Amino acid sequence: MQDLIKQLLAEMGEDPGREGLLKTPERVEKAYRFLTSGYKADIDQVLNNAMFAVDYSEMVIVKDIDFYSLCEHHLLPFFGKCHVAYIPSDKVIGLSKIPRLVDVFSRRLQVQERLTNQIANTIRDKIAPVGVAVVMEATHLCMSMRGVEKQNSFAVTSAMLGSFRTNSRTRFEFLELIKLRSAAQGVNEGASLACMAEDD
Repeated sequence: MQDLIKQLLAEMGEDPGREGLLKTPERVEKAYRFLTSGYKADIDQVLNNAMFAVDYSEMVIVKDIDFYSLCEHHLLPFFGKCHVAYIPSDKVIGLSKIPRLVDVFSRRLQVQERLTNQIANTIRDKIAPVGVAVVMEATHLCMSMRGVEKQNSFAVTSAMLGSFRTNSRTRFEFLELIKLRSAAQGVNEGASLACMAEDD
């Protein structure tokens, strides 16, 4: 990877041998290894059997989870907040495991829509809850630094499964609790793409 980064620097018109860039290939490799570490993560090890049988049937919410990811179209960061909710059937996940699950999928090359669905589907598959909801709000540097250059725009995506999809009162309660009042009208999985493949 370091050789490729040196070539990239040269293609940009830089001198990879100048003092300020001598260690850049090493630093960039370390950064990318960390930012894409989700590919090597084992979901079961991350959850570490932290799934517990409980007699609880109300909504569980973990909100304002910071996440950072890389857009797969431009390798530029997108970042923001993730809000996760589920209604248990007979099991709950240890609360600290939900942010770790978000990290696993965000530390890959991503589009926000797929990232949102992966988190929701994994929770559904692991504990079979009555319903799962995930909402992600993100700023995309591929939009603010290049292309349309809209510095104040952000993208909101959601995945609503089970009772969150079928019961509007449940969905509304969740959106109220995370303070996305504008989304209460019906944010859905079909939201327009936050980062679309482009020719430029």
